[in-house]
Amino acid sequence: MRYRDFGSTRLKVSELVFGGGAVGGLLINQTDAVKSRAIKSAMDAGINWIDTAPSYGQGRSEQALGWLLSELDEQPYISTKFTMDTRNLNDIEGQIHRSLEESLGRLKLDSVTLLQLHNQIGAESKGRMLAAAEILKPGGVIDSLEKVRQQGLISHFGITALGETPAILSVIDSGRIESAQVYYNLLNPSAGTCLPNTWGAYDFYSILASCQANGVAAMSIRVFSAGVIATDQRTGREMPLTPGDSVASETEKAAGIFAELGNDYGSRAQTAIRFALSEKRLACIVFGLAELDHLEEAISAQAMGPLPEDALQRISRIYAAYPATLDTIT
Repeated sequence: MRYRDFGSTRLKVSELVFGGGAVGGLLINQTDAVKSRAIKSAMDAGINWIDTAPSYGQGRSEQALGWLLSELDEQPYISTKFTMDTRNLNDIEGQIHRSLEESLGRLKLDSVTLLQLHNQIGAESKGRMLAAAEILKPGGVIDSLEKVRQQGLISHFGITALGETPAILSVIDSGRIESAQVYYNLLNPSAGTCLPNTWGAYDFYSILASCQANGVAAMSIRVFSAGVIATDQRTGREMPLTPGDSVASETEKAAGIFAELGNDYGSRAQTAIRFALSEKRLACIVFGLAELDHLEEAISAQAMGPLPEDALQRISRIYAAYPATLDTIT
């Protein structure tokens, strides 16, 4: 296992982070024996970080970790999240504190390594979208997180870099956060590169450049795009996070990519991981899994290393040629 700097913190994080989310769902849906074996196997492979959230399985992911962590000889870094109720922004600090205390109770921990805002970020607060101004204002989210850190309940804090790109960039460029969950995968790497208009993906332009400039640790999320990239089998849990995308449109693009690449660089899942590993500005890749063999597949992909330059050039040509590339799969 290789390790990367976690932004400007002094942490070294494994290139792969064990994702406890609901899409893969291993920590939620599998038996206790499988959960235990998966966590121990991940730690044995050198993975030193587990990511979870209260919303994953309505707390069941955190609850599972509460007993799983007690079985480990060495404790990994743990990150969890909180979601602001945008209808009640008069009590930002109280919302954060209550959510964290409930998470710590489920996790059976006194503190976590990282706490991240789970809301999308925009110009205005509406639904799950939280205005950047509410994050940056005096007494806002960041000031409240600083207080939580002073209480010893967290070591670091950050955001989920989803929503409206200008608003996201304003928070990153403030220099006041330490991490950002960044949407970056084979279907949409726009956070780190410029895509042709014909490819048709929501533009997260310059987010990775902004993270690098501000010492913010970029954690790649949705490396499999909820499984659409990794397989043609559907669970019903697939849910695109970016505007304009659907399971159908992402399936079409994935088919175009792998009609050209095939298994030249490993399985579809391994190719996706190796593609993300090729972006050096990412601190780590948070990957989800449903079965034990998914863990073995991911670890093998990490051992293979980043995609070679010829593969990246082939992928760039696929982007540029789309949608004409559909002719090869119809």
